[in-house]
Amino acid sequence: MYLPFFTNFKVGLYFSNRNNDSFSNILALMLLSLNILLTSSFSANASYMFGYKKAIEHDSLELSSKPPLNNIDEVRKYPIVPKSAIQIASLLNFLEDAIRDSSTIDDELPRLAHQQQVIYRYLSKDLHLAEKVISLLDDKWHDVAKRHLFARREFLKMAEGKPRPKMMPAWRIVQPEPLEKLLSYYHNAELATGIEWEVLAAINLVETGMGRIKGVSVANAQGPMQFLPTTWQLPGIGMDGDINDPHDSIQAAARYLVRRGGLEDIRKGLWGYNNSDYYGRAVLEYASLMREDPLSFKGLYHWEIHFNVQEGDLWLPVGYSLEQSIPISTYLKQFPVSAPPN
Repeated sequence: MYLPFFTNFKVGLYFSNRNNDSFSNILALMLLSLNILLTSSFSANASYMFGYKKAIEHDSLELSSKPPLNNIDEVRKYPIVPKSAIQIASLLNFLEDAIRDSSTIDDELPRLAHQQQVIYRYLSKDLHLAEKVISLLDDKWHDVAKRHLFARREFLKMAEGKPRPKMMPAWRIVQPEPLEKLLSYYHNAELATGIEWEVLAAINLVETGMGRIKGVSVANAQGPMQFLPTTWQLPGIGMDGDINDPHDSIQAAARYLVRRGGLEDIRKGLWGYNNSDYYGRAVLEYASLMREDPLSFKGLYHWEIHFNVQEGDLWLPVGYSLEQSIPISTYLKQFPVSAPPN
């Protein structure tokens, strides 16, 4: 159900300001590390990267003050994907390195990871461009990029032949639990059940962006791990916990995977979670990536919520709040920042 008039729905967005100095320093280091400033063959890339730095600086967003909008502040831009394969590859090399670099400032990880995420989502829809980009990446990132693209394409296959949404979801997008807390929840669940923490993290990622989505799915699934209330209430699953609590839901997910045969064959357990081979393969691809490269979790943890519709791959930032579904066109008139620039 939705109310068709602007005055009858409530949307709230809140964005905090950032200091861009540290990110500028990171970009400068990246440029030097790529020798973009030192070789004429990369002169075009240098111009692009300086343009990229300028493009991601914050712009004030002036919106109507009429109710019920509230908490409108400043937003960062939707990440820009460069047009040429060599520019994308150069940027992706930098991002993969920076996300894993212990010297990268924590406050910059959300921006870096979101750029990484948007690039992979963009490339997943263009096989030819993706192949060119992969061929230009540093050797150490070839397999990483292929895995990201494989997982994303599996999810796209799940949606093939189905109508795309025409309404914005009645969700709230919130900050997830701190990274260290989530890791402790995953590890505790693995110790208790034997289900690998990486699998639990991958499910948490693909279901709700590691807890960013607060809302009920069209199937009535709830909480960070998207349980049906009837499943939660099964003996030995919810165990009187809170379906919306990150710790409780992660532990319950591990118990449920065991119940569905996940210790013998994790694919069987995932089929019980979602009756789709595409889903199972995508989850296991993310899980294997984290297993073989634990630092990749830092990037995945900071991935944002995107909503793939006919109008484009919409970004729903932290602070998105919609009490009732509304037409996508109505939402985008008020919040064009959610639409992709490409």
